[in-house]
Amino acid sequence: MSVTDAEQIDRANASGRTPVVFVHGLWMLASSWDHWLPHFEAAGYAPVALTWPGEAATVAEARAHPEAIAGKTVGQVADHLAGLLNTLDRKPAVIGHSVGGMLTQILAGRGLSAVSVAIDPAPFRGVLALPVSTLRSLIPMIANPANRKRAKPLTYEQFRYAYANAVSEEEARAIYDRYAVPAPCAPPMQAAMANLNPRTEAKADCRTPQRGPLLIVSGSHDNAVPWALANGAYKRQKRNTSVTEVTELHGRDHALTLDSRWKEVADLALAFVRRFV
Repeated sequence: MSVTDAEQIDRANASGRTPVVFVHGLWMLASSWDHWLPHFEAAGYAPVALTWPGEAATVAEARAHPEAIAGKTVGQVADHLAGLLNTLDRKPAVIGHSVGGMLTQILAGRGLSAVSVAIDPAPFRGVLALPVSTLRSLIPMIANPANRKRAKPLTYEQFRYAYANAVSEEEARAIYDRYAVPAPCAPPMQAAMANLNPRTEAKADCRTPQRGPLLIVSGSHDNAVPWALANGAYKRQKRNTSVTEVTELHGRDHALTLDSRWKEVADLALAFVRRFV
């Protein structure tokens, strides 16, 4: 457990409030949720933005030392996050983005969250669509099998296509310069191959009654995780006895949690969480 994780968890436990745990995805750090934390704290929750194992404390450090996160798999990150959730005194709401959205569903399938929101979630086993735009977005990571044990950054042009294609050039550049870091290549490889590997770590228990309510959010202009993937996850998850909903936000891309209209997404997630905890 990092010092940052420990401090946030201790603060959440001491508050007596319901924790809301935020899980980031590829090319980001936990600090990518910094603008969401005060928003949820003001709403009466105890926000906690968790790190991945080996994650750097700052963007500069992450860019200088990509080897620290290299080789991390979906299973390793999920187990790490599960261990952190188990140190919370109260069952949290969990909100995740991108691969963090997949991880959110994995954690929910383990019965670790009271309510979950998966934003532009990466696909897990059973989500059959694999759009061309997704493959193009992931090519820098998955093209070379040797990348599985590496961590790689995206160039600005690659980031612009995969992450920030529906905002202005100026805003896309600002998001890239402020947030983008190298990411482990194993998770996108696992997601892309999940339906060919029965033992994949990229799988979620969609049927367990302990899953809790789940909202899936999709951006209509997301190249990395287009509607076909978000709706595919919904079709798998709606078999659950708990509430399962999906919504599409018009004109939004994969950077919808970071761009100038992030509050629209945050308020959508907050309203869903409020219905249940």
